[in-house]
Amino acid sequence: MIHGGPAIALAHDYITQRGGAERVALALARTFSDAPLHTALYDPLATFPEFADVDVRTMPINRWGVLRHHHRLALPFLARAVSRYPVAADVLVASSSGWAHGIPTDGRKIVYCHAPARWLYQAERYAGSAESRGLQSRAVSAATAILGPGLRRWDQEAAASADRYLVNSRVVQSAVRDVYGIDAEVLAPPPAPFDSSVEPEPVMGIDRPFVLCVARLLPYKNVDLVIRAVAALSDIDLVVVGAGPDRARLEQLADVAGNTHLVGRVPDAQLRWLYENAAGLVAASYEDFGLSPLEAASFGKATAALRDGGYLDTVDESVNGVFFDRLDQDAVSTAVEALVAREWNPAAIRTHAEGFSEARFAHRLRAIVDEELRHR
Repeated sequence: MIHGGPAIALAHDYITQRGGAERVALALARTFSDAPLHTALYDPLATFPEFADVDVRTMPINRWGVLRHHHRLALPFLARAVSRYPVAADVLVASSSGWAHGIPTDGRKIVYCHAPARWLYQAERYAGSAESRGLQSRAVSAATAILGPGLRRWDQEAAASADRYLVNSRVVQSAVRDVYGIDAEVLAPPPAPFDSSVEPEPVMGIDRPFVLCVARLLPYKNVDLVIRAVAALSDIDLVVVGAGPDRARLEQLADVAGNTHLVGRVPDAQLRWLYENAAGLVAASYEDFGLSPLEAASFGKATAALRDGGYLDTVDESVNGVFFDRLDQDAVSTAVEALVAREWNPAAIRTHAEGFSEARFAHRLRAIVDEELRHR
């Protein structure tokens, strides 16, 4: 059965969490507001509420509630689910970290790649160390070990089915070249838009100066390291925004640290207040792009970031941040101290963020789609 049918169709792996990839999917939906968005799994309560305004269309696998709520358990089933879900469109724009690029279409296919599938090519980093792995991470490791060779063949074929590849950063551009042999264009995603009409809402219980960490609570985000690093500093707290399977372990670390607030997911009004009042952002995860430094920059706030991955594209040491070169407590502590001590130029930082605007992203993406339509 063919699904969809408009000139432009969109796709995203699964809409079951709140992260940078989901924000990009929303930016795609705003750019092509009449296009349906196809996805394997959709959990409206677990993702951004703005998806309620999008024409989200799900695959049959979405009927399995346990997979909607625990998408990592779906890994053994997703290749078949995606391959059996053809979409009719003149152009399909697939936002993909490993699945949506495999959706068949009778038109042109543009892939916006956030990263080649981590569970296939960075399995240990994705699942985390043995002591940090929960049930879902162990399931991912087991599935990858058993199914890895077949999934890699499927993944290579899915990548080869695209007519155009776009990537979010230079590091992903290099990874796509190494993994797939594809030369891709870098199109940086926009930071999350904040509604200026929403009044900031204070987060109760935070009454000392603080730095902010915004990340899903997964092992490769290295939130545990940030907790230990800021705990070593006597005059500043840490506020962690995010949810995920690593929360229980991080709560134990936070109890020991004594100066860490794990606030979970927060509404935009509270996130706005946190960005406005933070001394800066700490970003220690392995990110292929990493939108959070740009979110912070939109509020005139600088970032202490790992000198790695997509942060090399979004953090400029002369304008909006400091880097640390090693993932160890002393290096992160030193960078946070430098971040807090330095006098920053908020206006220059905001100007830096504007260079990654959604208008720029949408303009280039529409031009690429028009180019592909001419090949029909």
